[in-house]
Amino acid sequence: MNVALARPEATLDSRYDAPEGWLYMTGMQALVRLPIQQRLRDAAQGLNTGGYISGYRGSPLGRYDIELWRAAPLLKGHNIVFRPGLNEDLAATAIWGAQYLNSFPGATVDGVFGIWYGKGPGVDRSGDALRHANFTGASPKGGAIALAGDDHGAKSSTAVNFSDTSFIAVGMPVIYPSNTQELLDYGLHGIAMSRFSGCWVGMKVVTDVAEGGGTVYVGPDSPKIVIPERQSSPPGGFGARTIDAPVAQEERLYNHKLPAALAYARANGLNRIVGDGAGARIGVVAAGKAWQDLLQALGNLGLADNGASLGLRLLKVGMVWPLDPVIVRDFADGLDLVVVVEEKRPLIEDQMRSILYGAPAAPRIVGKYFDGGAFDPLQGAPAIPNYGEISPELIAAVLVKALSRHDPNCGLSAPALPGAALSNRPAPMRSPGFCAGCPHNRSTPVPEGSRALAGIGCHWMATLVNPQQTATASHMGGEGTMWLGQQPFTRQDHVFANIGDGTYAHSGSLAIRQAIAADVPITYKILFNGFVSMTGGQPIEGGMTPVQILSDLSAEGVKKLAAALP
Repeated sequence: MNVALARPEATLDSRYDAPEGWLYMTGMQALVRLPIQQRLRDAAQGLNTGGYISGYRGSPLGRYDIELWRAAPLLKGHNIVFRPGLNEDLAATAIWGAQYLNSFPGATVDGVFGIWYGKGPGVDRSGDALRHANFTGASPKGGAIALAGDDHGAKSSTAVNFSDTSFIAVGMPVIYPSNTQELLDYGLHGIAMSRFSGCWVGMKVVTDVAEGGGTVYVGPDSPKIVIPERQSSPPGGFGARTIDAPVAQEERLYNHKLPAALAYARANGLNRIVGDGAGARIGVVAAGKAWQDLLQALGNLGLADNGASLGLRLLKVGMVWPLDPVIVRDFADGLDLVVVVEEKRPLIEDQMRSILYGAPAAPRIVGKYFDGGAFDPLQGAPAIPNYGEISPELIAAVLVKALSRHDPNCGLSAPALPGAALSNRPAPMRSPGFCAGCPHNRSTPVPEGSRALAGIGCHWMATLVNPQQTATASHMGGEGTMWLGQQPFTRQDHVFANIGDGTYAHSGSLAIRQAIAADVPITYKILFNGFVSMTGGQPIEGGMTPVQILSDLSAEGVKKLAAALP
């Protein structure tokens, strides 16, 4: 058949308003389609719901707010409200409040589903709000997911991010998409899981997935969602309630809500066994970005069939915590060796060891080390690193070593790595510097003999431009506060601290209030430019002018104020 099939006219908005079909989207655009798709599904089921999105920007989710603003008319038409938070924990608290909506008179919808977003440091600072919200619970016709933008390689961060353990600390199930399709699908599953279990659901979004793109299928019943039968039900149900007790919340979370989340993951195949070769004796496990790296590694080894020709059994994990013991036991049955491929901490590996401990003929596990426990390097050689990022080449090398130890006749050899750069032709070094015309060229220098403390923002580059004058940087909102611990014990009598106007609005005003309360000699330089330049030039929440900031500081008790014009 040589007749071309007719295709409907496509526009840039098709990725958001096309009811069904294959569409190209970036990771950020898939997250914009997510609430729209949820509303379409709800409407098809006769539910009158609303959506509320809030959070705070930061790479790799630095452009999420920009994409949401661009789609504002479409969002409004679906009764979805996007309201950026002044900071991450206040945004989480607003979504927490939305889960109470139907406990009070006057609600205009059946429920509100919430989408919170924040970079890894935003997850850290929001632990209190996320803990309270998750212990309280989600509305059965609302639901809430928390998107954590994790920068595993610290490409645009002052510290590496690994939000899994932060979510686990507050008892929140963690799902981990590996590509653009799964950003949409897992987001929809996350909201459904939240409604069914009463849990908030954390969704880990790493740089490669957030900044990637791909062809995505959307449809009224894609993905297919299965609601399992409940195995237990706590008194009063799973959802949020206005009057509650802390111990009762804890009991409900760990005895009922998390088991319900596991039941949902099991019923919907979020974890699945792939390529179970006949008589498989070796298994490999991965999740998220590591899954894509694993598939590439297998291809590099000539195993484009996902290892089936070698008799490998693969386990793709979609919900990394709590790990489903049923699928782990099914996967491990008959295996002699399991290789766990994961970045950062041995989260999946430790759960697998716990699940299989004491089981007859349990397989040997290789994860962070070839032998011994995950944090016992004296007992084994390192395998998958617990720091930085991993690559298909590294995974291929580890697989070859592990499989060759298990079976010297397996016939595998690691592919040659790319050649090193010629040592006699080094790459040119570029000295760091601010953009031409940037006010930071003039605002960050300090008088000779003085020093400044840095913080989060473009002005942090002053530590690279002149490290003799500007050194050490705090987390966002802690600018200058390091000086309080130094001042009583040094002959230095004064320091400067740089703080951007965006940080001032986010949380930095509290750092200045702390300096006032401690009555220490410090000069804050508030670097005003009226927008957030690091992540795309977004407007600053609240939009305070220099005069308003000066008035604010005067009311706080700052002893001397001055304004410098560019």
